[in-house]
Amino acid sequence: MRLFECGSLVPGCPWHTRADNDAEVVRRVVEHMRTAHGETMIRENMIENIKARIVTANETA
Repeated sequence: MRLFECGSLVPGCPWHTRADNDAEVVRRVVEHMRTAHGETMIRENMIENIKARIVTANETA
């Protein structure tokens, strides 16, 4: 499971998402950046910054 925490990119934002693969995480993050943070243009360097902050989630039950 892969995890992205928005606060690692946008300080103070508590939003996070988990998905089985990085592509789905990136898709969700881009949608979040548009709706929550008003980003109208997602540039390639933003995608790279998102990918660099995706980590493997601890899966403790």
